[in-house]
Amino acid sequence: MSSLADELLADLEDLSGGEDNYEDNEEHAQDAEQPVASGSSTAGVKRKASGSDDEMSDAEGGEGGEEEENAVGTLVLEGGVKPAEELDAEEVQRMELGKVDDVRKVAKLDGSKRMNDILKEIEKYQANPSTPEQMAMPTHSNPEYNLIVQANNLSVDVDNEIMVVHKFIRDHYAPKFPELEQLVTDPQMYIRSVRALANSEDPTKVNLQGILPPAIIMSVLVTATTTAGQQLPDAEWKAVQRACDLADRLEEARKKIFMYVSSRMNILAPNLSAIVGTTTAAKLLGVAGGLSGIAKMPACNVHLLGAQKKIAAGFSTVTQKKHTGFIFQSEIVQQTPPEYRMKVQRTVGAKCALAARMDLERQRRDGSYGQQLREKIEKHIDRLAAPPPSKIVKALPIPNDGPKKRRGGKRARKAKEAYAQTELRKLQNRMAFGEPEEEVGAFDQTKGLGMIGTGKVRANVGEAKSRAKLSKANKLRIAALTKAAQSGTATSGTATSLTVTPVQGFELTNRSAAAQRVKEANERWFSNGTFSFVGQKGTNTKK
Repeated sequence: MSSLADELLADLEDLSGGEDNYEDNEEHAQDAEQPVASGSSTAGVKRKASGSDDEMSDAEGGEGGEEEENAVGTLVLEGGVKPAEELDAEEVQRMELGKVDDVRKVAKLDGSKRMNDILKEIEKYQANPSTPEQMAMPTHSNPEYNLIVQANNLSVDVDNEIMVVHKFIRDHYAPKFPELEQLVTDPQMYIRSVRALANSEDPTKVNLQGILPPAIIMSVLVTATTTAGQQLPDAEWKAVQRACDLADRLEEARKKIFMYVSSRMNILAPNLSAIVGTTTAAKLLGVAGGLSGIAKMPACNVHLLGAQKKIAAGFSTVTQKKHTGFIFQSEIVQQTPPEYRMKVQRTVGAKCALAARMDLERQRRDGSYGQQLREKIEKHIDRLAAPPPSKIVKALPIPNDGPKKRRGGKRARKAKEAYAQTELRKLQNRMAFGEPEEEVGAFDQTKGLGMIGTGKVRANVGEAKSRAKLSKANKLRIAALTKAAQSGTATSGTATSLTVTPVQGFELTNRSAAAQRVKEANERWFSNGTFSFVGQKGTNTKK
């Protein structure tokens, strides 16, 4: 038993040692990536401070403890590359860049060594693309795969830089035309309109055709006639021009990166790209460490790739949701109604796992399998968003001029008899020919009597069909009761058997029997006799 316990403890120590090594490797990887990221736009508000790159890196190194508390991490698997973090639009809006005289102090990505190296590599592979055999190699041994992941991260940094440069131009051009940023909300359209309007004294004379839509052009020209803006100084306008030139260069670099990533991802992972798009597919491959990482992962965990571990204090939580990653940001999920997005992202994650396994096996390289999965997802979304089935409205029946069906039976006949017209009402409705009708009434209301009083009123007699059927015994009983009621021996219902006597008080007697005895005695003794009047004693009689 002791040997088994020792082996178990040894295994646990090996596991703990492996975890420590993994954490050390992660720390070394983050330290190695830190100098590269320092030149990107993920530094956020810190880039407003002036100074060289070395000073900024030193300052970031001194504040490492604070950043570890406020950092927002993402789920990155072993062998994956940490994705670039997107700047929050609300955080950029809160930045005050009006006092910054040069755009290079807040946007340092353009012309940096990292950006130049990646663009040169892209040009190299665009001139000499990899052969299908090289693209079929595993991701860890494919040299172009790392370039795809780095280019995808660089595109995120370029978008962040464009956002910051756009804010710089707005803050510096606001004294000239403060209403323009409300009329033109698109960053690229705003930058082109600023370049066209320039620092002219009369903006209404500027031709904006081909730069803005006709409706917005009309709003801009009408607002320009009443704006309170003043002409910018030359130094201020030159700073705005340099920012516009920088934005154009960044936009060209972004388009170049996007075209390269799209073309290569359609070869590297065509089925996965068909579901979530090339940009999201490149992010997933970068975080998961390649197609093998997604293929080996449980389908229920794919939608968590890129999910944030924690939300730091001070960051905007408007657009951040728990258990959401890169798949939640894809186009197919964002086009879904908000109440179904959490369900749809799990479905999309499961289909992405199937597509990644198909791409890993180098089958269906035309992306047809991914298109089939996307169609299934779209049908699933349609079923979720479909309204409940409406109630079927039945058409009215065809009118029938024939006799209506009448309910028959004892109950129906009884109901008709209860509401039938009486004989008295029938006589009132009749009138004798040539004779005036009698009327009764009071005050100003009268009612005609018709033929009431001129004939007999017959009692209502029910139909023979509605009469109750009696048994023979009930018929005999009813006949006996009728006979007894017609005879004179019936006892009144008000008769009593109590008699009051002066001797005994109340006495219980049978009056019917007593009356019968008196009747029998009278018939016996006085039935044939005659009566004569005999006067009382002491009275006078006349003869």
